[in-house]
This record gives sequence, structure tokens and C-alpha cells, in this order.
Amino acid sequence: MVFGYYLRGMKAQSLQENLRRILWQRIDSGQLTGLKLAEQTGFQQAHVSNFLNRKRSLSIEGMDRFLSAQHLSVLDLLDQGEINKRASLAPPSEDEFENVAIVDGQVAATQAVIVAEKVLENCKYKKTFLRRIRAEMASAGRSHWRRFVVIRADGREGMSMYPRLMPGATVLIDRHYNVLKPYRRGDQTMYAVAKEAGCAIKYVQVIADSLVLRPQNNAYPVDVIELHGKPVAECIVGRVAHVGMEM
Repeated sequence: MVFGYYLRGMKAQSLQENLRRILWQRIDSGQLTGLKLAEQTGFQQAHVSNFLNRKRSLSIEGMDRFLSAQHLSVLDLLDQGEINKRASLAPPSEDEFENVAIVDGQVAATQAVIVAEKVLENCKYKKTFLRRIRAEMASAGRSHWRRFVVIRADGREGMSMYPRLMPGATVLIDRHYNVLKPYRRGDQTMYAVAKEAGCAIKYVQVIADSLVLRPQNNAYPVDVIELHGKPVAECIVGRVAHVGMEM
């Protein structure tokens, strides 16, 4: 990602201010420290501190290094009005149904804004159904993410969660629900989890410093993701809010 491309017609100062805001949110929530950010970017800690405290600005190369270190896209820094100009997510719906973009697992796991070129097709859901779905975010950092996306379960993921999933099933993911908390009492909640540049659909629990992904089908193995201090919420793409299976 080359940050300089996006500076045309935009105010670099505004983008840098939005970056500061995101970084301070992560620092205040305990996800990040100035020392860790300095290590990630290769800058001196004083350089990082001066940027965070508005005593200096960053070069284009510096912005790229900060964005890369924190797994951010320049789209994360844009105001909603700017996003609307540059990203067409789905054609507007004028009836009782809402269009939700079907994307691949990597896009669902990493892209806050779903640009038109990443949309494979659209899936329709009743607006009243989507409005009833309860969100619960671990922090405000997800509030600017496109809330609902759909992925298709591949053969392995589908069979590992059979009979709750099947290969080819459409899986509606609520990316504004990234806490490990049962959505309904007495029911096991399925999650989409960022794994190997894609999404795994599993039951999830934390054991020590590991995220344990459990299948429904015992013929498939349990997966383990080492956290190494990374917040659990960063690994959770979202809650599986609905599964559609074609007969």
C-alpha cells in the first residue's frame, strides 16, 4: 500500500490527525505502547512521542510505516463522507431487503471498508432482521468497520462445523460483535476468526495465551492460535449471525 497515492485532493494533516486518534485509542485501551510502536516502526521512541503529541508530522514514508505496523489501511483514516465518495459497497436497496456484500475470507478479516472491486456478489437480508441483531464490541476501534459481510464456507470449514454448516453455505458475519461472550444463554456461539490470511468458522475459547478453535464435527482437529500478548478481539472477525444453506 502506497500512502502517497491517496494524498491527491486530501489534507495530509487531517489524515495524520485521524491516525493519532486511532493510535491513542489503542494506547488508552492497553493494546499498544509508545515503546512497542517505536519497535514496530523502527523509529526512535522520541520520534513516536513527538508525533503522538503533535510536535511533529510524518513523511509519506513514515505514514506508510505506521500504517503497516498497525495493520491499518488509509481507508481507516478517511472521514465517512470521503469513504462514500471512493467506495461503492452495494447498490442501495429501496425495499424491505438490504444488500450485504459477499467477500472472500481475507477481505472479511482485514478490510474495514469493502470497496466495490472486492465484492463477489450481494446477498439480501430483511432490514428488520439486521436491525434486531445485537452488537457488542470490545472497543470503539471497530465502530468504523462495515458491520455486516458474508463469506461462503469452503469444503473444509463447512464439514468441520457440520451440521451447523455445510460446504458452500453463506455465513453472515457481524463484525461489530468481537467479544467471546455467548450471544444467547445456553447456545454455543460460532465465530469467524482471522487465520492464515482468511477466516476460520469455529467455536472459540481462550486457554492461557492461546486461542483454541473447536469444530462441531469431531472428525476434524482442534486448531490453536498463539496470541503472544495480542488482544483476543483483534483475532475475532465477528460473530456468525446467520447461516444460509442451499438445498
